Amino acid sequence: MNTAFEEKARFNMIEQQIRPWDVLDPETLELLENIPREQFVPESHRELAYADIGIPLAHDQVMMHPIVEARMLQALELNKGDNVLEIGTGSGYVTSMLAAASGHVTSVDIYPDFISEAGKRLAEHNIKNITLECGDASQGWKSDQAFDAIVITGSLPNLPESYAGLLNRGGRIFAIIGEAPVMHATLLRRTDDGDLISEQLFETELPALINASKPSAFVF
Repeated sequence: MNTAFEEKARFNMIEQQIRPWDVLDPETLELLENIPREQFVPESHRELAYADIGIPLAHDQVMMHPIVEARMLQALELNKGDNVLEIGTGSGYVTSMLAAASGHVTSVDIYPDFISEAGKRLAEHNIKNITLECGDASQGWKSDQAFDAIVITGSLPNLPESYAGLLNRGGRIFAIIGEAPVMHATLLRRTDDGDLISEQLFETELPALINASKPSAFVF
């Protein structure tokens, strides 16, 4: 695929998929315009980088549909001072957009090859404000840091309570919660009083995080 084709495909994705799904935030649209999604998808699917599909990855995982990625970024309202935790590095595409929109991203994946390959792609794009870690975060993630945003890129039957302890006041969690065929993209926000409020954004479907189970969870 030549560069002109890729640029046209990216333009069409934004105009025909993203904007019609109520993604109008200029900063979100700029991220989608500037970061070449085709360079983060498997070579065998590069020509479908901007299609409205979940592109297959290794280990029976998939990249989220572009419209889901866009709605997620818009809902998080990231700023340059935010410290972000991403659960599920995958190809590194979402990681790259989170890094461009925030101060620092810690991204965790259970598969060492995903971490290795994403690290190479991110380095090629000179993205340095990231820390990549390998581990199982299906029940939460142990960290000495607190985060302004937590992004979970695989679905969970319930959201583990342990994530609450990682979130700053004013912080946001984006997660896809439920089990097929009913899953909801959900945004949780910690208020200045320390409470968590939840908003269901839209219905979608995504493979579960590896080892996801039904632990103690937030009650909405």
